[in-house]
Amino acid sequence: MPGFNIGLPEVILILAIALIVLGPKRLPEVGASLGKSIREFRKAATEVQEATNLSVPEGPAPTAATAPPTAPSSGPAAALTPSTAAPAAQPPIEPITSPSSSEPSQPGV
Repeated sequence: MPGFNIGLPEVILILAIALIVLGPKRLPEVGASLGKSIREFRKAATEVQEATNLSVPEGPAPTAATAPPTAPSSGPAAALTPSTAAPAAQPPIEPITSPSSSEPSQPGV
């Protein structure tokens, strides 16, 4: 692991202290629970990383058959003019209300 410069003597010292503190019966239980905890933490970290991944999934490239129709161009100036197609309509954004209040709040009351 980068950042931790723990050598063999330090690991032996840590295990000896753990054996003294926990005892020989509980040491395997603690080791197993520690391993499970680390495994679950790595799994959760991977899930969060995948959920926040902003890359666009690769799909088939648009072809002439699936590409939107374009107006016929007449010379190089036509390539510089902006498209006249209307932007897609978007639904209006509604405010978020709190489900805890059953009655609408009245100002001044």
